[in-house]
Amino acid sequence: MTLRLALAGEPLPLVGRARAYVCGITPYDTTHLGHASTFVWADVVGRVLRRIGVEVETCRNITDVDDVLDAAAERAGRRFDSFAAVGQFRFDRDMTALGVRPPTHQPRAHNHVEGVVRLAAALLERGVAYERDGEVLLRAAATGLDVVDVPPEASEVPPSPRAEDPRDPTVWRPATPGEAAWPSPWGDGRPGWHAECAAMALSVLGPAVDLHVGGADLRHPHHTGMAAMAEAVTGVRPFARARLHVGTVRVDGAKMAKSAGNLVLVADLLETHPAAAVRLLLLDRPWAQAWDVVAGALDAAAGRLERLFAAAARHVDGTIAADAVVAALLDDLDVPTALDIAEHEGGEAARTALSVLGLA
Repeated sequence: MTLRLALAGEPLPLVGRARAYVCGITPYDTTHLGHASTFVWADVVGRVLRRIGVEVETCRNITDVDDVLDAAAERAGRRFDSFAAVGQFRFDRDMTALGVRPPTHQPRAHNHVEGVVRLAAALLERGVAYERDGEVLLRAAATGLDVVDVPPEASEVPPSPRAEDPRDPTVWRPATPGEAAWPSPWGDGRPGWHAECAAMALSVLGPAVDLHVGGADLRHPHHTGMAAMAEAVTGVRPFARARLHVGTVRVDGAKMAKSAGNLVLVADLLETHPAAAVRLLLLDRPWAQAWDVVAGALDAAAGRLERLFAAAARHVDGTIAADAVVAALLDDLDVPTALDIAEHEGGEAARTALSVLGLA
């Protein structure tokens, strides 16, 4: 039995264990549905793989070295690391409520700055990076980043003024006055965003992973830049055998984001509805599909959940139907089909769906 993901292009054979890198949070605000969607889907992948006997090793990072986090900490009158620790506590609390299992590894960026320095030095030694005025940048043209088809939901990262090519991502940069800084051969500075994740993934999981998970907006330039750095330094390609870029959660057509002021907070939803209903709201759809939060959707998810529990209580011989539920989940994580089978057939099929999807 293998898992097939549409973006992998083919089934993903796994022998013994799977290594998954999940791009985690920058812990400066409270968990909203956009955050939760990515991490609930990552949790489901792990549960599905464990169902077929695959051991899953997950690394979900904490990006606690970040310009936006620093600014938020300064406004709050706190050190960046203590401010991030409070944010992480709130995030972990929300994840626990939603039934997301803790990752095997949870590295924090500030503990891997030395790894970024070594990464930058190795890229310079290989001739695929260059240094300008204390900043180390990866050459996009030397790693294939200059031919990436930029998706419409790509994150906006302004190019460095020191870059020879605006597509060259930063590996290491000088610190500005007042910023937390670390020593390097090029002067005191800070890691680039993509380099942080590359260093953490390489340190924890090795030169390649089976699955790379994140929101659709992270596909480029973050995941492409991270993979380019890892591949350039190790020579192992591809960095990820498959990718799970979870569809964007929107409000009135706009991406849910703090900057847009349109957040729907997990903690607020949990005050009025069961956590399993919030989880089901996130899962009862194709994983790659962008979707809008609309009035009544959470009530509908709660109703579906009640029907599933009622179906699970029916005494029917459902071994074949239960196998069909698992087969649907292995076929591109087709949760809607798995739930339809579970609700219609009941018994073991419904109990299997509730268990594997983390709803019971």
